[in-house]
Amino acid sequence: MRERLHVRLHGLPWPDGVPGIDAPPNGWIRSRGMAERRAGPSPLTARLLHAHKALHRVRTNLRRSAVDYFRGGASDWVAFAGLLLTVPALTCATVVTPLWCAPEALVLPIIAGGLLLRPASLLALYAASAIALMVESVMLGPYEDGAARVTPGTILVVAAAGLSGLLVAQFRSRVGVPWRRGGTMLFDLRERIRVQSKLPKLPAGWHREMALRPAGGQSFSGDFVVAARTGPNNRTLEVVLTDVSGKGMDAASRALLLSGAFGGLLGSLPPHAFLPAANGYLLRQSWEEGFATSVHLVLDLDSGDYELLSAGHVPAMQLNAGSGKWEEKAAEGPLLGVYDGAQFDPAKGTLRRGDVLMLFTDGLVETAERDLTEGMDRLTGEADRYVASSFHGAAWHLIESVARDVNDDRALLLICRD
Repeated sequence: MRERLHVRLHGLPWPDGVPGIDAPPNGWIRSRGMAERRAGPSPLTARLLHAHKALHRVRTNLRRSAVDYFRGGASDWVAFAGLLLTVPALTCATVVTPLWCAPEALVLPIIAGGLLLRPASLLALYAASAIALMVESVMLGPYEDGAARVTPGTILVVAAAGLSGLLVAQFRSRVGVPWRRGGTMLFDLRERIRVQSKLPKLPAGWHREMALRPAGGQSFSGDFVVAARTGPNNRTLEVVLTDVSGKGMDAASRALLLSGAFGGLLGSLPPHAFLPAANGYLLRQSWEEGFATSVHLVLDLDSGDYELLSAGHVPAMQLNAGSGKWEEKAAEGPLLGVYDGAQFDPAKGTLRRGDVLMLFTDGLVETAERDLTEGMDRLTGEADRYVASSFHGAAWHLIESVARDVNDDRALLLICRD
């Protein structure tokens, strides 16, 4: 019967030679199959299709609601209802066992409400908490009768917690970033900076590595790197190391904006036009602390020849494998974002077999206790220890050994020719 029903529903050819199944009369397939198709699916099939569509709509709505709640765009009625039910539960527990559930326990839903609810819902929760305090005061009796009573101190503690939660809720409402999304957004920003700071893969015979350490152990830094392979057959490596004015979180927003802009300019303009374009971009921002230092490396990966263009940045250092000595590579150029029409004169050099080029920011070599020359001498002295290992894994260790406790952003970039 199952096979016969399947054939009738779908108008399939009648199976020949199947035991137990008789052949249909002539013309049955054409007439009955076409009639079934004209009549539409059976009631059972229609119900199954309807149920499947309804289930799909429910799943889509639940997924959309979860995403909206995570991003802060959904209603807070679920959290409000849960916290509102917590208030009478705590009130009952306080009345029954006041020694184990003190009246001050009402600060728990109030604090949670400050993180979860909008200001309007939060005021309703505060009203319910105030009513709960009055009920507890009546049920437990005057506070002069003993411990576990509603005292003036209890009212002050609950009121202080409510005021703090209201201020937090109003701040979130004014900023427009709910607590559920705020941390995720910061994490996303940090990861974007890290992705933009990744160095491209170099051909055989070259080694590169970089280390960034924000001030105060924070996750955001005013130092950033953008890099790209450009030119015919990607034979040119362009790297820009920038130090934005300020440090840590104070400079992080400007560093994120500049890293995106510099990443778009890099490779889109000729090398000598990059710093003038970056300078013009900073001038158009009209920031109060709108300056930055930057160094732009243009390296030919076939010949090892390079040009170094600087905008007020500290000099680079090159290790000559033949002599074993470090040579200072300083280019001339003003700070970015100071005045229009600035000119940047390059310094040229060549990386031969075994040579190393080291780019860094001033936080690594200059502090209040030591000047720039002393810091660079200390950095190159520590770097000599990694010559035997071809500087593999040296960037992070150099920052740790030279400027571990410095309260400033630190960045170090190594380009080595094996």
